[in-house]
Order: sequence, then C-alpha cells, then structure tokens
Amino acid sequence: MSFLQLAMRRDIVKRSLIIAVIVGTILNLINQGDAMVDPSKFELLKCVLTYMVPYFVSTYGAVTVLMDQNK
Repeated sequence: MSFLQLAMRRDIVKRSLIIAVIVGTILNLINQGDAMVDPSKFELLKCVLTYMVPYFVSTYGAVTVLMDQNK
C-alpha cells in the first residue's frame, strides 16, 4: 500500500481526528486564550492550522509504523 492509501484508512483517520481535537483544543487555548476575553483577537487561520498540525503528525506516525512493519 502507498503512503496515501494508508493515510486514508478509516482507523487511522479516526484516531488522528481524535488526537487533533484533543491536542488542537489544548494548543488553541494556550495560543489564543486571550481571544476568549477579546474576540477581535481570534485568528481563524491560526486556529485551523493548530488543529491540522497534530492531525498530520499523528497520521504520519501511524503510517510510517505500518510501512515499517510491512518491510
């Protein structure tokens, strides 16, 4: 299987989404906590990227482990 095929497996996507929600929320609270007091400081792009990074890191880790196991 290719990297992309493995990355789109249902179990990997589900696990990566769960991790992204948990880690992304914590990071957003740390990075944009001041936006809770002043909503004009909220930056949508930063928010989206803060969720995307843990998703891709988790996916990359899971896929590389599977690829290493199949060698």
